Amino acid sequence: MSEKVDIRFLREAYQEALKAYRIDEVPVGAVVVMDGRIVGRGYNRRIKENDATLHAEIVAIQDACRNIKNWRLDGAVLYVTNEPCLMCAGAVMHSRIKKVVFGSLNEKMGAVLSNFCVFDDNNTPYKVEYRYIEDRDSSQILKDYFSVKRGREDNEKNLTGSFYNRGGGR
Repeated sequence: MSEKVDIRFLREAYQEALKAYRIDEVPVGAVVVMDGRIVGRGYNRRIKENDATLHAEIVAIQDACRNIKNWRLDGAVLYVTNEPCLMCAGAVMHSRIKKVVFGSLNEKMGAVLSNFCVFDDNNTPYKVEYRYIEDRDSSQILKDYFSVKRGREDNEKNLTGSFYNRGGGR
């Protein structure tokens, strides 16, 4: 697919990330595309649903499998706003997705370029193409989310800091 098409579907994945942001989840979104149409959508839900496996990619893959009534997503392309982790990269391979396009690097947990190169490993049974297209919106929403989270943590630390522990706060 052309870069123009890839960017169009990355924008769709970004719309899913916004849904996660609105419910105070890590804002990552994903869509699965087959034959030029979206067959699966997902965004992070692990906090709200208390399920560590509910990453955007997994949710989108599950949605696609339900919609096409097949666990094999042969020829599909997964568009995701953030580089997949090891779990999601494994799910991509097991579902037979052909290609992954992502819009931001995941320096902490990324398994495609940042920390591991799972899709480049010759020992994996399924080959997956990938493309990184730097998307400022995908990066920025994550920075904004974690900035707010860190701000809350800093404020909570300040409220429970030594001043209050010494009995100074009443």
